[in-house]
Amino acid sequence: MTWVKICGMTNLEDALTAVEAGADAVGFVFYEKSPRNISVQAARGIIAKLPGGVEKVGVFVHGGELEPIDVLLRAGLTGTQSYMLAEDTVHSGPLGARQGLEQGGWAIEVSRLPKRARFLMALPMNIVGGEVERVISSFSRWKENRPEGVALQEGLMDTFVLDSGDLRKPGGTGKTFDWEKAVPIAEGMRQGGVKLVVAGGLTPTNVGEAIGILKPWGVDVVSGVEARPGKKDPEKVRAFVRAVREMDRKTG
Repeated sequence: MTWVKICGMTNLEDALTAVEAGADAVGFVFYEKSPRNISVQAARGIIAKLPGGVEKVGVFVHGGELEPIDVLLRAGLTGTQSYMLAEDTVHSGPLGARQGLEQGGWAIEVSRLPKRARFLMALPMNIVGGEVERVISSFSRWKENRPEGVALQEGLMDTFVLDSGDLRKPGGTGKTFDWEKAVPIAEGMRQGGVKLVVAGGLTPTNVGEAIGILKPWGVDVVSGVEARPGKKDPEKVRAFVRAVREMDRKTG
C-alpha cells in the first residue's frame, strides 16, 4: 500500500484524526518561517499520546536553527525530513547534500536511533529542476561508498520527497509540480531502489491522479487537508486517505 503522511501537525486533535483515518505517518514542522511551525516541547506532548505504530516525522530546512537529530531524540520522533534549498543542491552539489544527510542521521551512533527510524530528503522541484537526478545520483554513489561500519537499515538513505517549492517556501506551498515531467525521475528512482514520496499541492481529488502518473512509494499532504494553515479539516483528512486506498485497490 502507498505510504501516507499527513504533515503540519500543531495539535493533538488533528494528529489523532490522521491516525484514525489510517495515515502511516504524521509530520511536525520545525521551521520558524512556516505558519505550521511547532516547538519541540509541544510536539513532544502530542507524540507521547500517539500510538507507537504511527511514524512521527520532523520536518526541517537545511541550515535552520534546530539540529534534526537533537530534536528527534528530545521530541520522540521516529524520523526526519530535511529540505535542501537551491544553494545546497545546485551550488554545493553532492557535498552539500551529503552533509545534510549526515546531520540527518549518519553522524551519530546508530544505536541511539529509533528501531524504525526513517530519514527522508526533500527536493523542491521548482527550484532544482533538472538537478534532481544529479543529486539523487550523488546520494546513490555515497551510499555505495558509505563510511565503514555504517549500517544500511531500511529507512536510511533510501527515500526522497519530490515537492513543489521556492526560496521562501521550501514546501507547504499548496501547488503541484509537473508530474508528467517527473516521470523519468520517478522511473529512475524505482530502478535504483530509491523510494519516491510525492508532495506539493496534493488534495483528496488529485492524489489518485498523482499516484497513477508517478507510481510513488508514498504521498505527503499538508495544505490540501487543512481548514486553515495549521488546522486540519477532519473530512478532508479522511477523504485523502480514502482516495489513496481506493487508488491502491485499483492498481493493486
